[in-house]
Amino acid sequence: MIIHRLIPRIAPLVSGKEKVKVLMVCLGNICRSPAAEGMLLDVIAEHHAQDGWIIDSAGTGNYHIGQLPDPRMRAHARRRGLQLTHHCRQVRESDFEDFDLIIGMDASNLTNLHRLAPTPEAEQRIFGMAEFFGLATRYDYVPDPYYEGSEGFELVLDLLADSTLNLYDTVSAAKQ
Repeated sequence: MIIHRLIPRIAPLVSGKEKVKVLMVCLGNICRSPAAEGMLLDVIAEHHAQDGWIIDSAGTGNYHIGQLPDPRMRAHARRRGLQLTHHCRQVRESDFEDFDLIIGMDASNLTNLHRLAPTPEAEQRIFGMAEFFGLATRYDYVPDPYYEGSEGFELVLDLLADSTLNLYDTVSAAKQ
């Protein structure tokens, strides 16, 4: 589903680009953002559009640098056919130049991203993943499943399945 209200914000960031570069961001880069990266890569592959996108993920914190994503998230993602092999890294100032869109999972991530953005122009690249929700949901963010049980990880993957497809559709429409 195309989120039409976002096209005016996204179009100037992606128009004329050979490759759209998207950075997914959460706190530690071990649950939500690597899952969002994997989900978006899967959507892109389903549309045979791998040549037109570069996807990465990072965390605002430095707690897990170099580690694989949380084993629980990897297990839940694997059940959906996703392989999360990304090694955790922290957001860098250069990400604000290197990526067209920087997507935060919750309000805290967005606050940290706005604080890290080196210029007002760089802040224009920041979006919340919830802006791409199409499903009727009580959530206005992607909740952190780290301290939750199995249902927390499944909820995150459900929200990301919906929002990554909408992100792909919206960016594809904005790029034209």
